[in-house]
Amino acid sequence: MKKKLIISFVAVIGLAILVYFFFIKGSPEKTKFSYVNVSRGNLNVLISSSGTLQAIKTVDVGTQVSGKIAQLFVDFNSEVRRGQLLAVLDTVVLAASVKDAQANLDKASAQYNQAVAVHERNKKLFDKNFMNEVDFIASKTNVETLLASLKSAKTALERAKLNLGYAYIYAPISGTIINRAVEQGQTVAASLSAPTIFTIAEDLSSMRILASVDESDIGQIKVGQKAKFTVQAFPSRTFDGEVIQIRLNPNVVSNVVNYTVVVKADNGDKVLLPGMTATVDFYVDYRENVLLVPNAALRFQPTDAMMEEFRKNIEKEMANMPDSLKNKWRGTSQERSQSGGRNGSFGNGTGRKRGNNRLWYIDENNKLKMSPLQIGLTDGKNTEIIRGRNIKEGMQVISGIIDNQTTSTSSGTNVFNPTQQGGNRNGGSGFGRGF
Repeated sequence: MKKKLIISFVAVIGLAILVYFFFIKGSPEKTKFSYVNVSRGNLNVLISSSGTLQAIKTVDVGTQVSGKIAQLFVDFNSEVRRGQLLAVLDTVVLAASVKDAQANLDKASAQYNQAVAVHERNKKLFDKNFMNEVDFIASKTNVETLLASLKSAKTALERAKLNLGYAYIYAPISGTIINRAVEQGQTVAASLSAPTIFTIAEDLSSMRILASVDESDIGQIKVGQKAKFTVQAFPSRTFDGEVIQIRLNPNVVSNVVNYTVVVKADNGDKVLLPGMTATVDFYVDYRENVLLVPNAALRFQPTDAMMEEFRKNIEKEMANMPDSLKNKWRGTSQERSQSGGRNGSFGNGTGRKRGNNRLWYIDENNKLKMSPLQIGLTDGKNTEIIRGRNIKEGMQVISGIIDNQTTSTSSGTNVFNPTQQGGNRNGGSGFGRGF
């Protein structure tokens, strides 16, 4: 009796070993997939650029006359009003020019008056035939010449007075002094162009950004579009802006054509300063509360073995279908084949054509499934799902195949092993009924 029990125990152990080696250890390993989740949220399509902050209106204040800066009444960051006196040039030379012009005017006036009196006398003599016509014409010409000299002297006096007035430099607009280019006592020389003494920004509570946009993106930029930007001084803060102008003049830098886009931004707290570099995101398009899928799932390419197993699953499902549904399915299958399907049947979505994409997933029966998609916008990371069969918020879709030799996956990736859900271990292809 004891001998029979020992023999039975050894037989059971041997049978267990055979089952392990032939059915468990010897069975092919199931494929492991990496997964991403279908979610619901907002999608923004952005175009990024960079530019420089400037005041909306900036005026350079110069001088039209040369001279030494006698007095300065404002400094950097001074708030000024329109018509306020900013600086005075030395007026000694300019005042002397006014006096000299006045003296020349007096002289020209005296000479003109004398010539008029002489001409009146000569006219009487000419009327009585006591003067010949040649002398009378010379007298008349002398009056006209001295009259022209008198007008020229008056103009010279006005010019001298204007130059004296230019020695007093006033603010042309109200604003803030953002630059002062001279010091008191410095000599400025006005030649062909007026030298800049001050730069006034009209209103720093409103700024503009001159952003450079590539020609490949400029077609998507429209006046009135919203924009957001950041500056290095406040990296954790995002500022709002609006496109107010698209300048038509192209700028070519390293054979790349760019266009200047003007973005208006509020600066009520005046933390934005002229000259800051801004990184701008233009909101080209957006969607609110839509289904989103990571682009990695749309790039997934099933293997030939997976496609073969998928066909077998479809054929099993079709066995109980009416003929009308079978014909409809075959017609759809043929269309997919003509549009670039894998092995003449189902495409893999690598073309990323709008309305011709698909997602792969494992259903509740542990079978491989595919859902055709109609997609919309993409921001480069996620894509909008307009329509998808059996695609719901929160479901997991396949984004890739994990090598059996791989011991780790990327952060945030879910790993699924069909063998852990009771799949058939005898699937010869490794993709058997475990799907």
